[in-house]
Amino acid sequence: MKRTSPYWWLALWAGLLLLAPGCRQSAPDTHLNDQPAPTWERPRVPDWAKNAVIYEVNLRQYTPEGTIAAFRRHLPRLRDLGVDILWFMPIHPISQTKRKGTLGSYYAVSDYKAVNPEHGTLEEFKALVQEIHSLGMKVILDWVPNHTGWDHPWISEHPDWYTQDENGNILDPINPETGQSWGWTDVADLNYDVPEMRLAMIEAMKFWVTECDVDGFRCDVAHGVPADFWVQATDSLYALEPLFMLAEAEVPELRNNGSFVMDYGWSFHHLMNEIARGEKNALDIERWLEEDRKKYTQGYHMHFTSNHDENSWAGTEFERLGDGHKAFAVLAATFDGMPLIYSGQEAAFNRRLAFFEKDSITWGDYPYTDFYRTLFELKHRNQALWNGKDGGEPQRIPTGADDKVFAFLREKNGDRVVVVINLSPDAQTITLQGSAYTGEYTNVFARGTTTLLEDMMMTLDGWEYAVFSNK
Repeated sequence: MKRTSPYWWLALWAGLLLLAPGCRQSAPDTHLNDQPAPTWERPRVPDWAKNAVIYEVNLRQYTPEGTIAAFRRHLPRLRDLGVDILWFMPIHPISQTKRKGTLGSYYAVSDYKAVNPEHGTLEEFKALVQEIHSLGMKVILDWVPNHTGWDHPWISEHPDWYTQDENGNILDPINPETGQSWGWTDVADLNYDVPEMRLAMIEAMKFWVTECDVDGFRCDVAHGVPADFWVQATDSLYALEPLFMLAEAEVPELRNNGSFVMDYGWSFHHLMNEIARGEKNALDIERWLEEDRKKYTQGYHMHFTSNHDENSWAGTEFERLGDGHKAFAVLAATFDGMPLIYSGQEAAFNRRLAFFEKDSITWGDYPYTDFYRTLFELKHRNQALWNGKDGGEPQRIPTGADDKVFAFLREKNGDRVVVVINLSPDAQTITLQGSAYTGEYTNVFARGTTTLLEDMMMTLDGWEYAVFSNK
């Protein structure tokens, strides 16, 4: 969804925590009647997620045709890029009523169990999932639980399933801080006080797992839905099989309660933007990590330099991060959590994509393919960079220029990675202090052997980075 501010989620989180007047209350427990008692630990995550990377597919803009059939031609290339998880933005039919722009928002869903005919058919999507699986990749589907489009059958069949004003008028989503509309006027806000609506939502999600074999969900505005619903929903979904669940949220409860294994690293993303603008510096990364570890008991963040919202509304990675865009991509891929790449980043595509119109990506010759492939291959083979508790905790290496250069070591089961990144536009001469990092390594990007010595000096140009791996 479009956000009115890059910090909209802070306001919404605060409002939900305060349960301001007019906010929806959590409904009583309404688990499915045939749901067995869980026999697994939450979250029930598939083993393949431990060293996976994720790629966001904007199907409308991916090809001139905007179809499933046209996208399939890119699958071998994405496999060779090193992608593990393909996250498809919503593929559902889009509401005509109150539509924004010519084509409308992907997030104004008019039917949870159908495919937008502009993309193709349900059978074509099923075949696409099978082909993706045959290539060794996985599929997660963007799910929109907070609201529906105004054409959704629930509007006429179950108006009580929606938030209404005192006159019985269905409302679009409301900012709990102000009591005013977020401006998402093309969608109608669902009421999670209604047990029957909850069960219908869960059944719709189960459909895509049982009928289409998807491997999980990216849940839009996950923080706008009561946390107890996610426990209810994922108990039902995890009863089917292990699934990969990503929350568009940065609310610790949603990971800590085992509903989601991964959430958005928004605060880290904003920190990278602030460092690029010179408003903060490399010292703030260690502070971020210290505070983050106090909040979360399990799971990990998704880190990114771009995604569909950032590209369309905040600007491309070239706009926001300038000459440091590759340095920050290295940081996002090696520091903590799982890295995301958005459609077009491997092609160094540098334009904001229109959100409600047709606006195809220009692919060219994919000049950043080797850059991203190098990072992803490293993550796959070196356990130090694996996700969550399967990987190593970042350990800061002092440099003598810690406000400019961020250096760290990650280690797991004998695998090691050392990363040194100049997060400033000026050349820096540093000393890697201590001895914990010393040893024989491969310089991952320079592709040569390097011995890292105690108190070793290095000179880095502005925004230069170096990644060393012992495996």
